[in-house]
Amino acid sequence: MAQYFEVHPQNPQLRLLKQAAQLLHAGGVAAVPTDSSYALVCHLDDKAAAERLRSIRQVDDRHHLTLLCRDLSELANYARVDNRQYRLLKLATPGPFTFILEATKEVPRRVSHPSRRTIGLRVPEHTVLQALLAEFGQPLLATTFIPPGETEALNEPAEIRARFEKQLQAVVDAGACPLQPTTVIDLSGDEPVIVREGRGDAAKLGL
Repeated sequence: MAQYFEVHPQNPQLRLLKQAAQLLHAGGVAAVPTDSSYALVCHLDDKAAAERLRSIRQVDDRHHLTLLCRDLSELANYARVDNRQYRLLKLATPGPFTFILEATKEVPRRVSHPSRRTIGLRVPEHTVLQALLAEFGQPLLATTFIPPGETEALNEPAEIRARFEKQLQAVVDAGACPLQPTTVIDLSGDEPVIVREGRGDAAKLGL
């Protein structure tokens, strides 16, 4: 059964986020707010938790998972970034962008794309998620919380609790999020490619 943490969206209670972080360190899967709908998250290095996360979403190992990082210095541990890519990342973060980059050896093979060795990386702007990442102390493995067979991401924590509390260990309720996906930009090739247009304005990156 999921533990339910109601936190203030601007001034989250750190004792509650500490409890949520402990559940994630213990192998839990949690629903958390982001700057573009709720996401499912778990510990990057916990194989069983990652498998449960994929199972809840019903996606296979070809589905790109994303690493949620606190800042660019953390992101650089998990992706190979050249100067051109870094300039783009600096313009876009924190914010509603997901970047597909070549993964480093720090990323377990089972969570990178099986044929391309790439990983999605994101530095979110959401106050509560940033505070949770600070408490957790390292990036979280994440996927947008879209229920199996549906096309819209979940955005109401009470609905998440009602439908998925038996499958989750925690729900962090910070109210509704902007219900628009991140803009996804593939930086793993010679030129940036916009894979999905979403809440992030690619024009501000000159794309």
